[in-house]
Amino acid sequence: MSDTDITPDESESAPASEPEPTDDDENDGSRVRRYANYAVLLVLGLLAFVAVIQLYLSVSNVIRTWIEPEYRSLFQAAFNLVVLLAAGLGISYQLRRLYGAT
Repeated sequence: MSDTDITPDESESAPASEPEPTDDDENDGSRVRRYANYAVLLVLGLLAFVAVIQLYLSVSNVIRTWIEPEYRSLFQAAFNLVVLLAAGLGISYQLRRLYGAT
């Protein structure tokens, strides 16, 4: 017999199973999951943006309907200030989450 002949014992020792997943496979799955989460977040963000715009316009309409003309600008300014403060708090919170508070 030659050196290249395989004995029955050697052929049984190499199982014919699938290769184990590598770090690249796990990273790809994690990356796909992360991108899917970003896509869902983007869609929900767009829906929230549309809802906020409609709410803003509706509140402005309510101010025009229920508030006397001489007080409308005061109420509109107060409402705009509340919206601006809420947006500033949200932006500040997100920046602290992204860059960490020191």
